[in-house]
Amino acid sequence: MPVKIHQVFALCVDGKPTLTFEARNIPEARQLSKEPWLRADLRSQQSNRFPLCGVDSKLSVRRANNDEAEIFDRGAQLAKPWEGRVLAYLVELDGFD
Repeated sequence: MPVKIHQVFALCVDGKPTLTFEARNIPEARQLSKEPWLRADLRSQQSNRFPLCGVDSKLSVRRANNDEAEIFDRGAQLAKPWEGRVLAYLVELDGFD
C-alpha cells in the first residue's frame, strides 16, 4: 500500500493567513476552502472581537511557509485522534487563553 504524502497548506481570508491544514495536493486544499462548513466556522470564530470571515470574504489557499507548517505540526500533536481534520489557527481566537 503506497504511503500518502500530505502537505501543509495555509488558508487565507481576504489575503490574511488564518489557519493551516493538511491535504494531499493543491486541488484537495482548494476544495476544502469551498466547504460551507468551513466558511460557517470561520464566520462564527472571532479574533479581537471581529469575525474571521465575512459573507463576501475571499478564501484562498497556498502552501504553508516553514513557520506556518511548524504551527500546524504543534497543533496536530495536541489533537485527539478522533477529531478528524486538524485546523491550526494562525490568529489568536477570542475565548481561548
